[in-house]
Amino acid sequence: MLFGITHIFASFCVFCYIKVEYTYFMKKSISTFLKHTAQDKVNRSANPAIVRASTIFFKSMQELLNHKHVSKNKRIDYYDYGRAGTQTTTQLQNIIVELEKAHHVFLTPSGFAAVALSIMSICRPGDEIIVTDSVYFPTRMLTSKLLKEFGVKAQFYNPDDLEDLKNKITKNTKMIFVENPGSNTFEFQDLSQIIKLAKKNNIITALDNTWGTPLFLRPLDIGFDMSISSATKYFSGHSDVMVGTLAVNKKVFSKVNFYNRVSGYRASPDDAYLVIRGLRTLDVRLEKHQRNTKEVIKFLIKQKKIKEVLYPHKKGTKNYKNWKKYYTGSTGLVGLVIKSKSKNSVYKFVNKLELFGIGYSWGGFESLAVYQDIQREFKKYNDKNLHIVRLHIGLEDPKDLILDLKQSLKNIK
Repeated sequence: MLFGITHIFASFCVFCYIKVEYTYFMKKSISTFLKHTAQDKVNRSANPAIVRASTIFFKSMQELLNHKHVSKNKRIDYYDYGRAGTQTTTQLQNIIVELEKAHHVFLTPSGFAAVALSIMSICRPGDEIIVTDSVYFPTRMLTSKLLKEFGVKAQFYNPDDLEDLKNKITKNTKMIFVENPGSNTFEFQDLSQIIKLAKKNNIITALDNTWGTPLFLRPLDIGFDMSISSATKYFSGHSDVMVGTLAVNKKVFSKVNFYNRVSGYRASPDDAYLVIRGLRTLDVRLEKHQRNTKEVIKFLIKQKKIKEVLYPHKKGTKNYKNWKKYYTGSTGLVGLVIKSKSKNSVYKFVNKLELFGIGYSWGGFESLAVYQDIQREFKKYNDKNLHIVRLHIGLEDPKDLILDLKQSLKNIK
């Protein structure tokens, strides 16, 4: 049975407040919704039009000037400047709002820009921010280096010890930034305990949920104020576009919206279209990534040269329990802890892989491999003979991937 849902989105340009309203129908399941949303009813197309614009025409000076004084409850169904967006970017916002169950979604030109938007919107001189120690390295640089220049103190907590987080909270703590699982080392945290601490101390929370996607975890539903996704990765799924999304609740909307206005962040209509295209098959691709990864892990855990597989696969472990508590599925990013006295031989293992491309990012259709140097305060893998290789398991035949890994593992000494 179909039922109508009307979403009214508040979209801001530099000078004015604009509301854009779109109505669409949603089936009961997300899978069906992703196949039927964002259609161009005017042109009878299965996909939305790509609307590019900088200048927006007005019928008169009076109409233009009225945008500066529009009342809060008045609906205006057009923008006044291209930086505020177009119909194409709004269609993408509509989809992500539904997936995240958010009050509003902001689009940025990259995933890391969404991280920066979340942090820079909240932190001010004299504030403190507490960050997961296993955070994405550019996020570490932003919080520990750049924020310091603006009088904001950053502290990093051990993701394996929430008591450490609790002990770092002060009266000046304004924000807790979580990445789950941890970048490269894949620690899964007890998220509800973090939310409990934050609410008790009136602290704003953000979660980088790129690994899980809102199909497997909705951060806002469990109490986070902000949910970040690099749409570059699974949302897009084709390794050809860079976009970030920041989903927010009502509590932080005004602050984020203000910084978004003055920072000039914008996702292009062409990039938004490519992400919409990718989202059509997000559920199907994630199911395949998950299935392939489980098959590959069955092989990896039997290999003597691999000390540990960093993935929520082992029942009874803390990581598995925390993953199972919050997530409805798992994706294709895996860490390998390799024990070897020869770093060069681990490099050779990566170099000799034939089906795994060597490069950054992940979430596309292809498998990838990259050696990772871990920079942390809490030295979890500080043995010089332990090495971490990150794998992204793509959409290839898992049997072929396993054979490739098998032949290349022989290079590790």
